[in-house]
Order: sequence, then C-alpha cells, then structure tokens
Amino acid sequence: MTGTVDLAVVGLGPAGRALAHRAAGRGLSVVAVDPHPDRPWSPTYAAWVDELPRWLGSGVLRSRVPHPQAFGTRTHLLDRAYGVLDNTALHRALDVADVRLVRGLADTVTAETVVLRDGTEIRAHRVIDARGLRPDPALAEQTAFGIVLPTSAAAPALGDADCWFMDWRRDNGTSQTDPPSFLYAVPLSDDAMLLEETCLAGRPGLTQGELRRRLDTRLRNRGVEPPANLEVERVRFPVEAPRHTSDVAAFGARAGLIHPGTGYSVAASLSAVDDVVAALVAGHDVGKALWPWRARAVLSLREVGLAALLRLDPANTAVFFDAFFALPVERQRAYLSGRDDLSGTATTMWTLFRTVPPPIRRTLAEAGIRRS
Repeated sequence: MTGTVDLAVVGLGPAGRALAHRAAGRGLSVVAVDPHPDRPWSPTYAAWVDELPRWLGSGVLRSRVPHPQAFGTRTHLLDRAYGVLDNTALHRALDVADVRLVRGLADTVTAETVVLRDGTEIRAHRVIDARGLRPDPALAEQTAFGIVLPTSAAAPALGDADCWFMDWRRDNGTSQTDPPSFLYAVPLSDDAMLLEETCLAGRPGLTQGELRRRLDTRLRNRGVEPPANLEVERVRFPVEAPRHTSDVAAFGARAGLIHPGTGYSVAASLSAVDDVVAALVAGHDVGKALWPWRARAVLSLREVGLAALLRLDPANTAVFFDAFFALPVERQRAYLSGRDDLSGTATTMWTLFRTVPPPIRRTLAEAGIRRS
C-alpha cells in the first residue's frame, strides 16, 4: 500500500473505532486494520451514564436504569443511572466513512508500520495498537456466564429490583468457603433481561461450567425455569494489563484503560480518546497524554484494590461490598469512574478502610504493603 498516512489504528473494537472516528474528524488521514471491520460487536457493554462523553449523545444506550441495586448482606439503592450500550447505535455513532478500512490480520506492528499476514505493508507517522487483551495465566481475569430471558420470565430472579448491579447472595449453591460470584441482572430492553453469574476477579477466574452450574442453581432457587434454546453470553477477559514495554503506542484495554476493580474499559476509552487525538494532532507523545501522573497514581491505587479483592476471605466478600455501597455516591463514583481524581480515589479507599470490620481491614492493609 503506497503513501504514508497520519495514523494507523490496529483493531476496530469500540476503543479502536472511536480513535479512528475522532482522529478522522480532526482531519488526520487514518487507516484502520481489522480482520472483520464491519462485524457487529457481540459482547454486552455497559457503563454508568455519567461516564459517557457528551459528544457521543444518549442515543447509544439500549437501556437505562435510574437506580440500580446491589446486595451484599442487605439491599443498597444506588443513586446513579446505569445503562447498557446499544452496540448497533454505538457502531453507527463511531462513523468511519472517512477512514480507509483494511481487512486483514496484523502480523507485525511497529511504531510506524503494520505488516499484514498477506504481506501488505501500511506505513504511518503513528501506529496505535487497539487490539484489546487476550486471557493470560499471569493476569487476573473476570469470567461470567449469562442467559437472556424475557423480562416476565426473569422477574422472580430480580424481586422488586429493576436491575441488580451486584447480588452476592449465596443461593447459587455455594458455601462461605467457596470462591464467591454474584448475579448481574440488567435489562437489555423492555422485553429482555440479561442474567449473568459473574466472577469479579480471579487468577484464574471461575470456569464457564462452574458459573453455569451456579446460575442454574440460583435461578431454580428463585423460581425461574429458563426455556430451551436461550441466547447465551460467555465472558472472559483480563482485568489488568501487562506493563506496556513496546515502542508501539496502545489504546483501550491494551493500554491499561481497564478498571482493575470492575473490568470496565469502554467508557474510559471513549472518554480518553480526545486526549489521544489532541496529542496526535499536536505531534506530542501519546503515552504521556494518556497517562499523566495523576492517572498513573489512580491506577496504582486501584491495583491495590484488585490485590485486596484477590486476597479477600470469601466469607467476607458480601460484607466488604456492603461497606462500599454504603458510601455516599460521590465516594463510589470516585473509585469506580474517571482516571484523574487522585484525592477522591484515595479518600474513598481510606473511608472504606476505616469502616470495614478488622479482618477485612487487615486484608486491605496487607494488599497495600505487598503492592508498595
């Protein structure tokens, strides 16, 4: 392929497509490489509504819940709107009509070239790798198994809740000594509900077979009898990224924009994309634009939180999340969202440390010592 473009983006998931879309909108010449550039995205992506950048608009939401609930050992009503993204609408909003799309697998990626498996070479002033992360035994991961049910059929699993952001009750056939998992139950539309048994973080995470068994048990215990031939969702991805040592700039989950405590990365990537594009336009270092010192410090604190989750006694998990969801919503938001509120993140963690029972406090302290 002749000519050198301003930017080559490798990977067209939500992060890569957002980068290509916003860069082309700023007048850069952009090539995007993906084996299936037009294939619809199949995973369920969700976010707190206030995380989404204003330029995206609210039309990308498939469903919206004003007050989701969480359950540790008691119910918590969360005063923060939560939404499921409409993948088709998001795909359409991240228009790439001004981007040259190249169908193929990248074999070699350097700071200024992409070589495909068929030998095609793409030259660019900047190459950004947005191919996401693959499961790795060295990385903590989140796993989940879910089914989609008609809302009426799923109703007994939710009780009076419109949405369970997390439901840690052990009616899934586990004991206090088993690795915990929670029910994630979120409306996809007025007529469909996703019910998912989720292992928040493990090294490794719980298997699909174990999660399916737990979900079946939980639903039976709540009077739900799923019909045959259901739509199924299987989830497995790292919740931490390896330290970036390549000279190739990265974006999205591959760049570490994945929250170590929740596994969410799409909203963070959408919010960070304009900082990266501004750096590209100005000829500045993309990595420094993406990771100013406050963002690095916030990530380090959240990695301490992940270490604590991995060390937490299973019997204390529900109590830990009771304490977290009892915090004021602004404290929850500081930890769950954004990347540069160092004071807010530290205050949330310190407040949580002071309010949890002593056994959990010891675990949090040990996690901090081991990460220091």
